[in-house]
Amino acid sequence: MIRPATPADVAEIHELVCDLAEFEKLRHTVVSTPDDFHAALFGERPLMEAVVVEQAANADTPGKLSATALFYPTFSTFTGKSGLWLEDVYVRPECRGQGIGRAILDHFLELARSRGCARAEWSVLDWNTDAIRLYENLGASVMPDWRIARVSID
Repeated sequence: MIRPATPADVAEIHELVCDLAEFEKLRHTVVSTPDDFHAALFGERPLMEAVVVEQAANADTPGKLSATALFYPTFSTFTGKSGLWLEDVYVRPECRGQGIGRAILDHFLELARSRGCARAEWSVLDWNTDAIRLYENLGASVMPDWRIARVSID
């Protein structure tokens, strides 16, 4: 059900990320292209990885991706070990409620464990209470004292 992304998935992964941006009310900030994703995932020096969940094709719908997760390695100077940062995880609205989100997060966490990571981390918007509840059920701590600082480099 969950598999590593392939180059053939790139356009649809980008579409899912755009859908995520729409859900987060941030679509206007997306300037990436499928070519950017291809280079980041499969270029000479890959910067991130992705896994996907593929819907089975049937008479009504062709096979398409139900969900994706994109992530990359980090390093903790405090633990002296690597970690994984989950940049995006998205399940199509029509595929929610089937355990796909939980399965893809469990898969991500198992990858972190199998790689000897000290931690797996991601951010969540404070209004996304359904996601926060899911993350807490996974054992995640939503860290209220930490804020994201960002400088856009143009």
